[in-house]
Amino acid sequence: MAMTMQVTQVMDNVFEDVGFEAEEAANLKVRADLLLDLRQYILASGWTQAEAADFFGETQPRISNLLKGEISRFIIDKLINMLARAGLQVRLETKPRAA
Repeated sequence: MAMTMQVTQVMDNVFEDVGFEAEEAANLKVRADLLLDLRQYILASGWTQAEAADFFGETQPRISNLLKGEISRFIIDKLINMLARAGLQVRLETKPRAA
């Protein structure tokens, strides 16, 4: 029995790949990137969720949401504010889409 393989070209944004409209996919990608940076910072700091909550002025359940990657619970402004509190510089880059 011969196996067939289908190759699908992907975009730069996994959210577009799974069917989100371009505008929503761009927003989700930015939030995901910021959330992952915060998650990495918290894990590298070796904090408990309670310690991270105290540092960021959040509740422990909110930190739990962040660590579980619950992107829908966070807006870009909140994530940027948290990164700034951690002393991390946030830069946003724009570029034309590939044709």
